[in-house]
Amino acid sequence: MAATAELEARPPSAFRTLWEPTAELRQRATELGAEEVVHRTMLLQALVLLRQGQTGDGGQLAHRVRVWAEQNEDRRLLARAHRELSVFYRAVGDFSDALTHAVQSVSFLTEDVPPSLRARHLMTLSVSLDDTGTHVEGKRRAREALTYAAEAGDFEVMSSILNNMAYTAVEVGDEPEARMLVEQMRELQARVGFRFTANELDTMAQVELMGGRYDAVEELLSPVLAELVAATEGDAVAECQLTLSQARRLAGRYEAAQEALDATRAVCAERGLAGIGARARQEQAALFADTGRFAEAYEEHRAFHAAATALQSVQRDARARALQAVFEANEARRASEHFKEMAHRDALTGLYNRRYVNERMPALLLESAGRRRPVSLAIMDLDHFKRVNDTLSHATGDTVLQHVAELLEEAVSGAAFAARMGGEEFLLVFPGVDAEEAATRCERLRLRIRAHGWEPITGTLPVTTSIGITTAPEGRSTFSALLSSADRNLYAAKRSGRDRIVAG
Repeated sequence: MAATAELEARPPSAFRTLWEPTAELRQRATELGAEEVVHRTMLLQALVLLRQGQTGDGGQLAHRVRVWAEQNEDRRLLARAHRELSVFYRAVGDFSDALTHAVQSVSFLTEDVPPSLRARHLMTLSVSLDDTGTHVEGKRRAREALTYAAEAGDFEVMSSILNNMAYTAVEVGDEPEARMLVEQMRELQARVGFRFTANELDTMAQVELMGGRYDAVEELLSPVLAELVAATEGDAVAECQLTLSQARRLAGRYEAAQEALDATRAVCAERGLAGIGARARQEQAALFADTGRFAEAYEEHRAFHAAATALQSVQRDARARALQAVFEANEARRASEHFKEMAHRDALTGLYNRRYVNERMPALLLESAGRRRPVSLAIMDLDHFKRVNDTLSHATGDTVLQHVAELLEEAVSGAAFAARMGGEEFLLVFPGVDAEEAATRCERLRLRIRAHGWEPITGTLPVTTSIGITTAPEGRSTFSALLSSADRNLYAAKRSGRDRIVAG
């Protein structure tokens, strides 16, 4: 557990250091049967895959973790799984679903979550809000995230939040806001002493580009191109070179702009950065036009449109593949849930079976005792059922059991449930229901069974039932104790003449 917590606590920029130790830890946890650790390591692997661009595989892992966390009511892991799913859907261009998961990633956070982790979740929500055009709310969430990151002393996350806010301001054309945020980034850097990443320097350079300060752009980006600054994302250097090319072109330094543009396209070709490559063609067309080479500008503009169209096709294919991977994971989950449900159901009646009852009751009683809520339990047995099988047929007996099951399903609502324990014996469980109400419900059920239209099925043979009821007033009991008590009351009902209820 300590090793898992250490990996989870590593800063976002260190994601490349996670894969090998996480894979080893997952293997050990699998061998030991430590399911929680297995799924925590799976989520760390999803994080790495998503940030390396392996979107489908990362999304599939995140979905598997979410399903396990839901089934095991692990809110902490559920919150983190939703955060990675938000990253997944943003990567495939589905901003609506990305926002849905970002909201859930925050809503599932527990009160005791560390401020640094809360800041990261709120930052993801802020980005999703900005993506969907909800900039005011996005800014509010970003400021909230900034407060938590400051409380935790997580300066890397603080800088990332400010950088995201500044980038959004650039996108919407708000230069004063962008400059104010960049100044806050600089103040933070001066106070703490960390170094800006290539992505952060590119955002700062774009702010200077907005104000026509082309020399400042050059000054900001030269350390990146000299490889003196860490590029935490694979496309950071190409983005910086493209920004530099734009600044040089607008400053009238056309030869230098072409050099930066050639370098951009070389990196894009080397690393397969089709998106930036298409934008580089657009910038090339602008450079040709600014230098009077209009025919070449026209041809390059056509090439840009062709590249952009091809890119959209590739992105659609990648999105389809990624969503297909997640779809297959969901189909597998649904199939698994279907077979699990089948294992918990009685084949003849469709009611829950004894296996389900044995698995469900301990947790139900624990929850009821914690809330000091009553739990009532009833055992029901069909009177003289052997006569139906012997006089008519076992097929007729099966039909009777099926009809009784339908009446039982109608009698339970909310958290209550009915189960077939075997033969003609049934169990009813009423969470949150006291003794008086349980007796009322069971008496109503007894009368309905007796009054049911049995003639077409059993002819003159009546179908009645005896019921024994017991209640744990504050849920403080064990399943075996409740079962024994209800069983004693059932036999008391039988000894008293059958077709009645006994509670106590």
